[in-house]
Amino acid sequence: MSSESKTTGTVAFVGMGPGDPGLLTLRAVAKLGRADAVVVDRAACRDEFLSHCRTDVEIIDAAHAEPYKLAAKAAKSGKNVVRLFPGDPGLAGEIAVEAGLCAAGGIPFEIVPGISSVTGVPGYAGIPLTDAKTREVRVINVAEGGVDWESYATADATLVILGAEGTVGEVAKGLIAAGRPDSTPAAMTSLGTTTEQETVVSTLHRLAADTKGMDSPAMIIVGKVVSWRDKLSWFESKELFGWRVLVPRTKEQAGDLSEQLRSYGAVPDEVPTISVEPPRTPQQMDRAIKGLVTGRYEWVVFTSTNAVRAVREKFTEYGLDARAYAGLKVAAVGEQTAAALIEFGVKPDLMPAGEQQSSDGLLDVWPPYDPDLDPINRVLLPRADIATDTLIAGLTELGWECDDVTAYRTVRAAPPPEAIRVAIKGGGFDAVLFTSSSTVRNLIGIAGKPHNVTVIAVIGPQTAKTAEEYGLRVDVMADKPSVPALAEALAEYGAKRRDAQIAAGEPLRKPSQMRRGARKRR
Repeated sequence: MSSESKTTGTVAFVGMGPGDPGLLTLRAVAKLGRADAVVVDRAACRDEFLSHCRTDVEIIDAAHAEPYKLAAKAAKSGKNVVRLFPGDPGLAGEIAVEAGLCAAGGIPFEIVPGISSVTGVPGYAGIPLTDAKTREVRVINVAEGGVDWESYATADATLVILGAEGTVGEVAKGLIAAGRPDSTPAAMTSLGTTTEQETVVSTLHRLAADTKGMDSPAMIIVGKVVSWRDKLSWFESKELFGWRVLVPRTKEQAGDLSEQLRSYGAVPDEVPTISVEPPRTPQQMDRAIKGLVTGRYEWVVFTSTNAVRAVREKFTEYGLDARAYAGLKVAAVGEQTAAALIEFGVKPDLMPAGEQQSSDGLLDVWPPYDPDLDPINRVLLPRADIATDTLIAGLTELGWECDDVTAYRTVRAAPPPEAIRVAIKGGGFDAVLFTSSSTVRNLIGIAGKPHNVTVIAVIGPQTAKTAEEYGLRVDVMADKPSVPALAEALAEYGAKRRDAQIAAGEPLRKPSQMRRGARKRR
């Protein structure tokens, strides 16, 4: 084996799919996870695709360069390279040239197919390309012109037409002149498989007029199969389809919530309103951890995931693990806090019953101190520096002694970028989720008051009260104080709003499109 072959890396030509990051194949994810370098037109690649890469990966922007040369140079330096293509690399038009150059240059390569827009976009539009009566599909790229429409005149085939932006009228006229009836069903979908997708169903006669102003890229589907759209439209019918939702939480906290919102078709924007920082002095937490290990406490109470994280970090610092909780009774204020404990290997002994996931709910189920049953009457509460005294007062009344320890500090986060602030105040967001009173105060403090067209969703009565004190109209409140329940309540609100618009014969419009000057959705 030559010395060159020992140091040469590989190039994987990987398809991203038509737009939805969830359509990335398992093979593509694996290749991205092992890549030393990724060559891609950065402006055409969403961050979600690159989230599968290692943190030390090199992203090489191919927007103004020859991608093959960039990939080849990186591979020859010994790197494993991923060359990302929109859609499927086999249909992108350049794979034959780039893979051919790799073969000629002796660079090992492989091709990882992606879901093509030819099948992905119609699937998301609810239009099957074949059915029991239609068996033939023909794909036409009209971007370069010069199409012989006579060869596509048969009414039995479904036509998938690419590159028709700006020439919809000419395409329709060509097909009609070739013999297709002007009443032939036709649909056009723009920005397919993304949460900005829009589909207009029409006929060849009306298609150009009905799709005027639609965004690109767009695809036209012609044929009888378009009639399935009424029954099979699933993506654009989601409860919060296309809604831009502000999530005032850090990325670490917002992960599950954002994923839940995406499942409803929403586009979450995560904007932290608080910053979690260590205590100013560590001595108090150090003593608490020592007491926890040496048997000073009967109970330890966790009122937030941040508290769980703070104690866990201290455990790591001292070389401890979940076994240090042996002999202790552990309480959690709610489901999310309990989930954080379980992830660490600790199952809570006590939680509020039913929907009362709060300090008051925890006090309702807390046992009074009994000197005959409880050898120790002391409780550890690792909490935020701004925590209220409700829980301490209630536990004291039940006969327990509490060590209230500052496990972390919460400070107001820095203001978000100007574009986010403008969107908040100008009605660019369709909804904002408030998960606590502090998120209301802090968001308004760092970014301004949400526009009056924005739907305000809150986690519970106290948060609703704070929002109203700041002059906000509360539209949605969770039926129980949990983040998943809040997202579900917003989805139910969105579904009812959509049904009401359909029943009234009104165009489907998101809240942000209700403000003056906003573009109306078809």
